[in-house]
Amino acid sequence: MGVPMKRAGGITLVIIAAAAIASAQSPPSASFEPFQQWMGAVLTGDAATLKSLYSSDPAAQVRLKSVMHNADADISFWLGLKPRSMTVDVVRNELRHGHISFIFRSTIVSSTGQSLSLTDDQSWQQQGDQWRMIYVERTDAPSLKQPADMRKNIYPADADAHAEIKAAEEKAAKEHKRLLLVFGANWCFDCHVLDLAFRGPELRPIVEANYEVVHVDIGPDGKKNGDVAKQFEVSLDKGVPVIAVVEPDGKVVVSENNGEFEDARQLTEQFMAEFLNTWKPKTN
Repeated sequence: MGVPMKRAGGITLVIIAAAAIASAQSPPSASFEPFQQWMGAVLTGDAATLKSLYSSDPAAQVRLKSVMHNADADISFWLGLKPRSMTVDVVRNELRHGHISFIFRSTIVSSTGQSLSLTDDQSWQQQGDQWRMIYVERTDAPSLKQPADMRKNIYPADADAHAEIKAAEEKAAKEHKRLLLVFGANWCFDCHVLDLAFRGPELRPIVEANYEVVHVDIGPDGKKNGDVAKQFEVSLDKGVPVIAVVEPDGKVVVSENNGEFEDARQLTEQFMAEFLNTWKPKTN
């Protein structure tokens, strides 16, 4: 669904709403007014307005390449770009746990004519009569393809993880493969990034030749299938997705519990290929 082109101070802004997320009744859009205000400040270089849209109490946190920064880092980045034009594909615009989760993909042409693609993940909180950003995770020039929406039902709510793992173990034993258990949830953006990467042309042949993949749903509160996580030595403390490689007999080969895949949007195909090739069955 397209939103008409707008002009602000001679700068062209194109907004394109992406397809709907799984739980939405209509496609997410860029109609969230605080975001429009933020975008206008970016396009016009209005530093005062831009700064006012980041929370000071609590102080907004900005995550860049898995390292935390304060709001000034994000503000300086956007003001420094001085964008000539900007397209916005909205991936998510929904209320989650009292915050508006607003994720968009963008291609920006700077004042010098340089083009930059990025994914911006913003969390907005209402403070009095003002909405302000309390958290931002920005991924500049991502190596992996970023999902256009979060509609795919990767983790069906009615799936029986125990039954699926048992079936996968039986199939893996016959085909001399290992299990790739991917713990996550449909609400997790990085889980969609990881799934998209595993189905891409570079990684799909490695996955299909060596693994039976089972997606283990942690549910809306992160507590579902806790017994499965414990069984396969998986810790969910550092977020999802989390991966465990398992033999057909249930023996754990490796569990990645240090957040290696939690920030999947920042990873590369090379990193993932190395992981998959390192832990694939030795006979293949």
